[in-house]
Amino acid sequence: MASIMYTPKDIFEQEFKSSMRGYDKKEVDEFLDDIIKDYETYISTIEELRQENTRLKEEVKQAKKRQEAAQTTVSPAASVSSSRVATTATNFDILKRISRLEKEVFGKQITE
Repeated sequence: MASIMYTPKDIFEQEFKSSMRGYDKKEVDEFLDDIIKDYETYISTIEELRQENTRLKEEVKQAKKRQEAAQTTVSPAASVSSSRVATTATNFDILKRISRLEKEVFGKQITE
């Protein structure tokens, strides 16, 4: 990244040699005044953008922390939920087997 060579103060304090057929001093001063204003605007804009960049980086860090915390919280709940489904399916299978067994045992006793 290129660094800024001149500050607004440097531009303001710059002195030029004059010659017989030199530039109009008033016109040069007005132009340099405009350049100083632009530099001040650029410097303030750069500082604002740096602050915003820092703020946004901090927000990203906080969002990542919240996301990690949410994933940690959701993972145990998901495993409990899946184990409940497995337990329910197993219980249902056991009940079906008991029902068949009862039909076999009690069905034979009724006919005897």
